Parts: sequence; structure tokens; C-alpha cells
Amino acid sequence: MHPRLRVTLLASLSLMVAACSAGTTPSASLVPPATATAVSSPTASEPPASSYPLVLTDDAGREVSIPADPERIVSLAPSNTEIVCVLRSCDQIVGVNDFRDGFPDDVLAALEDVPDVASFSGVDREAVTSVQPDLILAAGNELTSSADIAALDGLGYPVLVLYPESLDEVYRDIELVAEALDEREEGAMVVADMMARVLAVQATVSGLDAPRTFYEVGVFQGTIYTAGEDSFLAALIESAGGEPITGDAVSTSIQLEDLVATDPELILLGDAAYDPSITPEAVAQRPGWGEMTAVADERVIPMPEDVLITRPGPRVVDGLEALARAIHPEAFD
Repeated sequence: MHPRLRVTLLASLSLMVAACSAGTTPSASLVPPATATAVSSPTASEPPASSYPLVLTDDAGREVSIPADPERIVSLAPSNTEIVCVLRSCDQIVGVNDFRDGFPDDVLAALEDVPDVASFSGVDREAVTSVQPDLILAAGNELTSSADIAALDGLGYPVLVLYPESLDEVYRDIELVAEALDEREEGAMVVADMMARVLAVQATVSGLDAPRTFYEVGVFQGTIYTAGEDSFLAALIESAGGEPITGDAVSTSIQLEDLVATDPELILLGDAAYDPSITPEAVAQRPGWGEMTAVADERVIPMPEDVLITRPGPRVVDGLEALARAIHPEAFD
């Protein structure tokens, strides 16, 4: 198992065992009303329609041929599911990953009768075959295993692998799926809105001091997980006006002595979203943590928006805004 997958699985397991009474984070709908009409951008021409058969290059560098406009979609990751839904195609999803936590209510309702065909432990290939997809959206970096991708590809299904590692790559993946689904205009509008909101956040925090910021993804059997060096999460913290404290680029772990040495000025508890026992008071009691500036200054903040921050889909800008407010509350008063 790839180390990054272990971190994702840790977060997933935390969600499953956390108290069910934990509140959900309000977020914008991802399923546009059926009667809504598209508003064309005044500065951009309408994108051309997709022409099939269509050949696209995915995040794994694979050329994928899509023979016709997809009508039956299997999504093997929650972020992929959210991309499909924001592109007005939620009703075309016929199979999903069984991890449904963190979706908006409208997406949960849209997926209520859609069968689970995969989990973070693997893909049920027979279940995928039974729903007869004409497009499969997989996750990269072994979140969907290479063996499962190869097997599905061998069965003749078009499989697009998505694994964005920056905001720019999130935009690209939304546009890529939009092209696959012949929803280019909708994709362009979604991306334009996201970019405008990101620029607004960056303008708000521009010129402010960037506190050394540690984002706790999880602590498991004594190992501390955070944003990996040059990772998507680190880039998000930087865009939100913080100086990210990062762990190993591959495992995303950081040694306690290294964390103490970097002396975070702000600690954000992403794992507190799933485990109510992870509190600022509990963090202060951890051996070695009390000497950090963030703990001494009582700048340890639970992040109930973690699913928005760590899920690279269309709502990641909500996560960026939450990060910016936590890092620079004075700029949003």
C-alpha cells in the first residue's frame, strides 16, 4: 500500500468510527436545479462541443479513447463524484465508491439508489461489470490500484485516472471530465467561478505575515501525518496565507522533534472533524507539544471543514476560504 493511501485510509477509518453526532459542514449544492439555465461568461466564447470518438490524456499520462457521449458513469473516488455532479451529470452515475461521508445532502439524495462498486480497499470488478458503464473515473497514486485500473481497461472500459496535486490541476481535471461528458461550457463556468474566488482569497491575505502553520491530518500509533512537501495541501495553506510546515513528500509523516523544532505558530486540527476527542486541550496535554508557540498562545484550531480542504474537487475553494479564515481571522472580520 502506498504511504499516501495509508494517510487517506486513516482519515477514512476515522470518519467511519467517529461519533455519528458530529455536525456536517454547510456547503453549496453540487446538483444544479433541473430548471436552472446556464449563464454565459461575457468575456469568454462558448467552448466547442466534444466530438466522439474522443481521445483524452488523464493524470497518469494515459491516452483514453471515449467512443461516445457517456451515459453511464462509474466514479471510484468521492472527489470524482463531486466533479460529475457539479457538471449537471449526477443522474448519469451508476456506481460509486462506498465512502459517501462529507457529500452535500443533494448529492447524497441523488446517489441514494446508486450501488457501491468499490471501496478504498479495492474495486468489485463484477459489480462494475453489472452496471455496464461507458466511462469509469478512477483515482491515481494507487487510491485506485494499478491492478484494478489495468483490469477494467482490459475489459474494454474507458478509464480516466484523476489525481490533481495543485489547484491548477483541479481546474484541469474539472475541464477534462467536462470534455469527456460534453459539458465544456458548464466546466468552464465552474472553473471560472473557482478561480475568481481563489483570487479573492489571495488578495485578502496578500501582504499579511504568514504564520508557520501545521495542519494535522492524523496521528496514528505515534506517527504524525501532515501536508507532504510540495503537496496539494501545502499549496492550499500557502494560498490561504500561511507558511506550511510539511512532512515527508512520500509518507507525509513528520517526526515530533522536527515539528517542535519548526515551532508552529498555528496548529489546525483536520482530524478533529472526525474524532471529538481531538481538542485543543487534548493537544496541549500531549508530551512535547506544550512548548510549541501555537499551544502556548492557544492558537490550536479544530477544522470541521477538513473534507472540503482535503478533497480535491469543486468544493475545495470552500476549504481554501475556511483555511484563510482560520489563518487570518483579522482579515475577514
